[in-house]
Amino acid sequence: MKFKEISEMSSDELLTKKRDLRQESLHLRLQQQSGQLEQPSRLRLIRRDVARLETVLTQRAAKAEKK
Repeated sequence: MKFKEISEMSSDELLTKKRDLRQESLHLRLQQQSGQLEQPSRLRLIRRDVARLETVLTQRAAKAEKK
């Protein structure tokens, strides 16, 4: 997911997407532990997407706090 796409989303959409990605991450980690994970690189991509989402949410919170 590109940063531009993330910045265009509303805060509610960002929170929903973050929750979904964290849930997917959990399922992938469980698959990894059981040896059934087909794409180990997917974990890394999800972790980075969650970080991008959290960055945008933090920036918005800081901007709202200044006003």
